[in-house]
Amino acid sequence: MDRLSALDAEFLHLEDGSVHMAIAGACVFDDPAPGIDELEALIASKMHLIPRYRQRVRTVPFELGRPVWVDDPDFDLGFHVRHTALPDPGDDEAFRRLMGRLMSQDLDRDRPLWEAWLVEGLAGGRWALVFKVHHCMVDGIAGVGLLTAVLDLTPDAPVGEPEPWEPRPELPGAIKVLDAWGGLAGDLVGLARAVPGSIIHPVRTLRSAASTATGALRFTESLSPTGPLSIEGPVGPHRVWAHASASLAAVKTVRTAFGGTVNDVVLAAVSGGYRALLLERGDDVETATVRSLVPVSTRSEDARGVPDNRVSALFIDLPVHVADPVDRLQAVREQMAGLKTSGIAEAGQVMASASDLVPPMVLGAVSRTVIRSMHRFGQQSLNTVTTNVPGPQLPLYCLGHEMLEYRPFVPISHGLRVGTAILSYNGRLFFGVTGDYRTMPDVTVLAEATATGIDDLHERALESLGDHRPS
Repeated sequence: MDRLSALDAEFLHLEDGSVHMAIAGACVFDDPAPGIDELEALIASKMHLIPRYRQRVRTVPFELGRPVWVDDPDFDLGFHVRHTALPDPGDDEAFRRLMGRLMSQDLDRDRPLWEAWLVEGLAGGRWALVFKVHHCMVDGIAGVGLLTAVLDLTPDAPVGEPEPWEPRPELPGAIKVLDAWGGLAGDLVGLARAVPGSIIHPVRTLRSAASTATGALRFTESLSPTGPLSIEGPVGPHRVWAHASASLAAVKTVRTAFGGTVNDVVLAAVSGGYRALLLERGDDVETATVRSLVPVSTRSEDARGVPDNRVSALFIDLPVHVADPVDRLQAVREQMAGLKTSGIAEAGQVMASASDLVPPMVLGAVSRTVIRSMHRFGQQSLNTVTTNVPGPQLPLYCLGHEMLEYRPFVPISHGLRVGTAILSYNGRLFFGVTGDYRTMPDVTVLAEATATGIDDLHERALESLGDHRPS
């Protein structure tokens, strides 16, 4: 029986009517849109590649085990593949408003937790395909796996026939409980098997334990309270969303000129975006602390196609107080270099693995209590989330149409009124900024200022490189 990990289950616990834990991507195409029947036939032909998308989440009686995935005996692809259109003229504001509304609704827990929306009527004859998937099913890397499974690498790829499928019957509750506790016993046995290796290599084990302990301490220290800002506080049930894009080649030129990684450059641009947003809202950028959760993938190469969450996290204080974009990049570089050697990500991974050993009724009760407290009192340890996922660097196609853009969406939670998702695709970076409808209507400022930050850094990089600029 396939059980959710404790981390996967946590994304279910987080939903409370105001927090919606679906991630999404809006794929934009040119030329006339295909018919909804054509799209449904395409997805039907790919379902054997994504078996999780015919399964639903079922609980174990009395929370004596983590929730499990079971085949949906009433699976109906037509329920999940949906069709809508923007009113004329189909401008970007209308599309952003539609995305906000789509992502303000919880997915139906009695069905597989995903939807695909065909959106016609975008300006310039374009159309979009919006994939909306619950975070308990996929993280960012696995979400890209879904994209490459459903879309094609060539424009003339034929649509095959759906492979036969029969749902497996759901097991009785008593069997789920026995399986859950059998799985827990297996996890404990696996942990015990690691003990002999620890005894054989005591020095290495002690070093690893010390590093993890230090990382756990720094993990705790990094969650110290921040000062009040207008971008933090409780959220309501409705969302707003904005997007922008920048050249990936420009980012690499900046990296060549000033050092660091692509992620460092992106975080520096995001920091500039938050500086612009805070200035627009009247916050004091000189004293502001904007702490962002930055997910770090722990997914191995052999698990890239596995639909689940395999992430740890780092916490970075975005240098919004730094006015100069190059100085801001240097500040990000220094902080990220320290974080990468801090052991925080490794400690987070250990804690996520250890949570699988906690009895689910305890973990669920604690999670619900914490979430109720956050809903009522808020939290002041984090201000935002920034996720950067590498996507395919070659064109993808849907029924012969080339995907031109991929606009990502990240969910937000209590205390985090705004979040930023970044995904690279075919030579460009695409930014998607989610905000709370009532308190963060100005997320477009953040999206556009982030893209402008890349342009500003690129100009400075070209000046710095002079005749040594890359061809």
